[in-house]
Amino acid sequence: MQVILGSGGVIGRGLAEILPQYTDRVRLVSRHPSAVNKNDELVKGDLTDNAQTEKAVEGADVAYLVLGMEYKLSVWQRDWPKVMTNVINACKKFDTRLVFFDNVYSYGRVDGWMTEKTPMNPSSKKGEVR
Repeated sequence: MQVILGSGGVIGRGLAEILPQYTDRVRLVSRHPSAVNKNDELVKGDLTDNAQTEKAVEGADVAYLVLGMEYKLSVWQRDWPKVMTNVINACKKFDTRLVFFDNVYSYGRVDGWMTEKTPMNPSSKKGEVR
């Protein structure tokens, strides 16, 4: 079982299209889930809620966190820490590998190549939250 947390966006839907090449069980989780493939399991869930996050992750070998949130600082400040805490804790509880599709806000402007050693240097409030 592989689960896509935040399956309603472009990344989630694109991932859902290719996962059946690797697994016969795909669970799509969002506030308003809709199937991409005929055998998708749909779970309505709010990742800011711990119990709903655990229900979404339970039984999965791999969880892909590709959640998109409203592009508003107050929403990120309120919700992002809850989402990360809930997802990480659920993955630990159920021994689920976590794949996180992130952005680069937390690095700020970088002169040159970004590598694993690039220091965190957010240049925005959203970058600080992330």
